Amino acid sequence: MATALSRRLFLGHLGRLAAVLGGVCVGASLPGPTARWFGLAPTDAQAGDSLDRLIRQAPRARYWISSAMAEVGCARCHDPATAAGSEALDAGLDFDHGQTVVRCLLCAQNCLIAVGERGRCQARINVDGELRTLVYGRPITVHVDPIEKKPFYHFLPGRLAFSLATSGCSLHCKFCQNWEISQAKPEDYESRLISPESISRAAADEDAPIIAFTYNEPTVFTEYLTDIARAGREQQLRHVLISCGFMNEAPLAEMCEVLDAIKIDLKGFSQDFYHKVCDADLKPVLRSIKQVARSDTHLELVNLVVPTLNDSEAMLTELAKWVAGELGPDVPVHFTRFHPDYQLRHLPHTPVRTLERAREIAVDQGIRYAYVGNVPGHPGNQTHCPGCGEVVIERRGFFVTADRITGGCCSACGTVIAGVWE
Repeated sequence: MATALSRRLFLGHLGRLAAVLGGVCVGASLPGPTARWFGLAPTDAQAGDSLDRLIRQAPRARYWISSAMAEVGCARCHDPATAAGSEALDAGLDFDHGQTVVRCLLCAQNCLIAVGERGRCQARINVDGELRTLVYGRPITVHVDPIEKKPFYHFLPGRLAFSLATSGCSLHCKFCQNWEISQAKPEDYESRLISPESISRAAADEDAPIIAFTYNEPTVFTEYLTDIARAGREQQLRHVLISCGFMNEAPLAEMCEVLDAIKIDLKGFSQDFYHKVCDADLKPVLRSIKQVARSDTHLELVNLVVPTLNDSEAMLTELAKWVAGELGPDVPVHFTRFHPDYQLRHLPHTPVRTLERAREIAVDQGIRYAYVGNVPGHPGNQTHCPGCGEVVIERRGFFVTADRITGGCCSACGTVIAGVWE
């Protein structure tokens, strides 16, 4: 593999980015017990973007239908099991909404959006019956990170990841560690248009072989990320997604076509947890995980273990059983330490022993690559060969300090190590 990324080399890339992407926040998240975001603070109305300007420049979104489309019947939007849905179905296509309502089909929220209104992500708006994306070409933070920070442990370890985000998210997790941007509106930040080609050139100029879509929920800027990925192929770049997995099947299929790796946060193995803590549902996330696993796209999973909410041994066991049974033993699973943030500042940090127990449970269920995350220096950060048990990737914080994989195999015993190494 290429020479592992050192901290000095990592920091040396940052100054050059500001000149390339002037006007966009540039920073780095340094190794430490918590992931820190160095970026623009939320702005007041005078410093933020004008919503009118954003709307004028907003391109048409993909993945939506409207009540004005001749081929769209009431059943596409209304649940016949409800009284209102039954009434709408009885009315049929002759029903007059008085305005063109759109249904966004991008994520599993499936928002019904009236004219002038937005979906729950705040990034997509109904403009005179047409759904538009307010975040296309508008990253509000750009970082250079080690790929291990995402975390990806089995995808090109030791490489740089040119990382970017817009505002917006389809979920509202009470523990979100990037809530300043994920829960923001596009007009809360000043931004300028940056083309997909400019992002790809900047990554190539920084010798970053990977572009990472991360920090907020990148599904909300799927049009932008897929265009960046297609442009980046000409630069021989790889592209990765860090996601909550709450998208619909068609958008995810397009993303799998152009992406090389996807990390999905499996936030807990309980519908009740997803509903109360994330304002979402578990079933679409499990569907997305299985869809990625069936594709040619590399998959890793993260479970942020939150004290008292998703840390029971029963829930951790069910999660591990599902992963081993539905996905197989080779999908890496990271059990990551929670730190108090956003709306859960009253909870303590996850005890390290809880993370260690989660890893033990996963290994007992047959998962070969289970990790303790967000605890620098912990032995659970290392990648072990499932054949001989030797450490094949050694890490200190977010940096690789030793690599004993040759041709995708353990250098000691020749066992294949699942992942993308070259």
